[in-house]
Amino acid sequence: MADVFITGGTGYMGRSLIAALVKRQHAVRALVRAGSESKLLGSCSIVVGDALDAASFAHYVPPADTFVQLVGFPKPDPRKAKEFRAVDLRSGLAGVSVARQAGIQHFVYVSVAQPAPIMKAYIEPRMEVEAAIRAAGLNATILRPWYVLGPGHRWPYLLLPLYALFELLPGTRASARRLGLVTLKQMIDALVKAIENPSHGIRIVEVSDIRRLL
Repeated sequence: MADVFITGGTGYMGRSLIAALVKRQHAVRALVRAGSESKLLGSCSIVVGDALDAASFAHYVPPADTFVQLVGFPKPDPRKAKEFRAVDLRSGLAGVSVARQAGIQHFVYVSVAQPAPIMKAYIEPRMEVEAAIRAAGLNATILRPWYVLGPGHRWPYLLLPLYALFELLPGTRASARRLGLVTLKQMIDALVKAIENPSHGIRIVEVSDIRRLL
């Protein structure tokens, strides 16, 4: 059984991950903004704080042995560069700082598939957080999905025939696989497996790994 501290627990992946971890008897504490406590009442222990401000929650992290960083600006768009840096980057760096100071044994971070011809403004902040994880000397699992299909995120299903075609063509096969689609269930399964099998050093989990559960 792991003691898990999660930021972004009220988000798209967070609530499903918390439910899966609690079902498997893990002890979970989730950081939530003031006023959002009702979203997670009864599902886990709640810590009220600001994911962008390390000082607001650092003293609540011990005795967790796993820190899961899920905070991100919702529904990424190439025009949201300012928001990505203000939310994704800032919260990621805060999480890394707190995890390092708390002596966290395993840091789990949801990054993004890279390189990619689009979404540079989204990818760059995530790469900076990955660099910070390495610089901090943390044992970490970094998951790199491209797009996670699920409730409210279903329109890319229309692209599946194109993905199938691109995976058949030698010139586009590698990109189509690297930037492939995964389901919310696949992401949650991969996150749970990462938490239950902590890495020593840095482990990168690409789309193909997410699909086959690490």
